[in-house]
Amino acid sequence: MLLKIGSKGDDVKKLQTKLGLVSDGHYGALTATSVKKWQAANGLTADGMVGPGTWNKMFGTTSEPSNIIQEDKIIPQPVASVGGLKIDKLRGHIPDSVISQIPDTAAKFNITNNLRLAHFLAQCGHESGGFKAVSENVNYSAAGLKGIFGKYFPGNLAESYARNPQKIASRVYGGRMGNGPEATGDGYKFRGRGFIQLTGKNNYTQFSKFIGEDCVANPDLVATKYPLASAAFFFDSNKLWAICDKGADNATITAVTKRVNGGTIGLSDRIKHFNEYYKLLS
Repeated sequence: MLLKIGSKGDDVKKLQTKLGLVSDGHYGALTATSVKKWQAANGLTADGMVGPGTWNKMFGTTSEPSNIIQEDKIIPQPVASVGGLKIDKLRGHIPDSVISQIPDTAAKFNITNNLRLAHFLAQCGHESGGFKAVSENVNYSAAGLKGIFGKYFPGNLAESYARNPQKIASRVYGGRMGNGPEATGDGYKFRGRGFIQLTGKNNYTQFSKFIGEDCVANPDLVATKYPLASAAFFFDSNKLWAICDKGADNATITAVTKRVNGGTIGLSDRIKHFNEYYKLLS
């Protein structure tokens, strides 16, 4: 079982009480944010979702939430099959929190075979540092700003922006991708989120229309609820599935990488993980 945004019930109430929140039994954005803070403070992956690892460490138990205990044993929860995808083969190789998102994401975004899924997961895994990063890190030093975003920081301007993520993103992304000018703060509000970072108000708007939930009003949903779906939206919108379908060779992985990355940064790691996932899924 996985507790995440949208979950309801007594286990959510117990979790909220532990976190000092109002225990209304509805796992919303505030609960997810509080979970992420607790996970980060306790050496866990801060993904804002509660699986067995987080639950057991939080409550000092060796059991899972009450509704999945069978004869005092932890029972692995089956993953729904979608179009022949062998999703359960991925257990132990990618986080369970990611596996749980695959069936719905595959159904919505044309992940119709194991070849597409292997390509997709290899790119997501690399771009997110092993499915860990779901929000863009824009906490740069002055030197970092000059090196990466030099055209936005002429002269000594970088000194007054260094180590201020909100100011940095508001400037770098302000006035483009549908964002308002720097002063509006849109650049920070619609900074990159998800496993393949969705960036800019225009992209958040289009994704919201497709997914049926207002991620413009609540951008953090992309990081907490839709990190995988937003990445699949990128693949689908940029017609990457047609490239994936060309094969399982290095040339195809390279072609996919260029569309995702704009170059071939991290290509060897992407190839390594594609081969791992494709072998498991095939």
